[in-house]
Amino acid sequence: MEKLVSSWFNNKTLPQSYIFPPETRPGNHIIPRSNAIPVIDLGNASAHDRTLVVQQILKASQEFGFFQVINHGVSEDLMNDTMNVFKEFFELPAEDKADLYSEEFNRPCKLYTSSANYDGDKVHLWRDSLRHPCHPLEECIKIWPQKPTRYREIVAAYSIEAKKLGSRILDLICEGLGLDLGYFGDKLSESVVVSVNHYPPCPDPSLTLGIAKHCDPSLLTILLQGDVFGLQVLNDGKWIGVEPLHNAFVVNIGHQLEVVSNNRLKGAEHRVVTNSMVTRTTAAIFLNPSQDCIVEPAKSLIRADESPAYRAFKFKEFLYNYVTMGGNSEKSLEPFKLHG
Repeated sequence: MEKLVSSWFNNKTLPQSYIFPPETRPGNHIIPRSNAIPVIDLGNASAHDRTLVVQQILKASQEFGFFQVINHGVSEDLMNDTMNVFKEFFELPAEDKADLYSEEFNRPCKLYTSSANYDGDKVHLWRDSLRHPCHPLEECIKIWPQKPTRYREIVAAYSIEAKKLGSRILDLICEGLGLDLGYFGDKLSESVVVSVNHYPPCPDPSLTLGIAKHCDPSLLTILLQGDVFGLQVLNDGKWIGVEPLHNAFVVNIGHQLEVVSNNRLKGAEHRVVTNSMVTRTTAAIFLNPSQDCIVEPAKSLIRADESPAYRAFKFKEFLYNYVTMGGNSEKSLEPFKLHG
């Protein structure tokens, strides 16, 4: 517990173990907040505007690998309650969180700091994190935090709505790619995991990161970003700051969707910078394949003049390699690429 950044950040300068090498630290260069990341109004996905929304999602997924959605059907009250209960969790006294703290890699529900492999980190990340599965809900909820008292009720309702939203977006992507509706249902998006990241104010944001550059190993990620800036996306070699928008979700393409689409969609690298003024709390829902699910390029997307870009693999095989390679995008995908 004493390793948690939130337990000691107030009275220290930045420890050496949190200082990134010059080539990967953010530095003092200000990345402007940007409206370059497309904002898509899902309220327009009615019959006559549905084609437009499908095109917008596909274009954003090809060009950026990221987009934001508004009018998405998740109530503002539930979004606010969820963010508040996550913040309340991190504000609990240490003794109320102690039984959840773990450095055991495979523990399903755990509170940890930096990464899931703290002792193996070359450089520590300026964050604490709570992570647990959300599906099947009736089983998973038994291992969730018991405090705050509203945690299980609110997060259960939120995880159901976030999963519904993810499925809806995946169906729109299906339409855009020309896949059968429901292609991403069942095993390909069976696993639902929430990851709540908590970034306390940092004494020197120019030297460290909340999360280092990476691409998500998921199929699709849905982020409740809150109102504090910090997320940056790499596009054409430049970092773009993702503007926090009221009542919006940030959606990004994960490696598995990159594979299934045979590289038609782009899993974008991104990172999180810190700030010296306020705490930032975010909540990501990862829609993942089940561990034994076979992931491969959709056969109907392989044109006669094309070859599959990847071999078939079990998701757990990919995940093992991803973790071993420290989330490095190129190295994570390399063993699964087919070089024609």
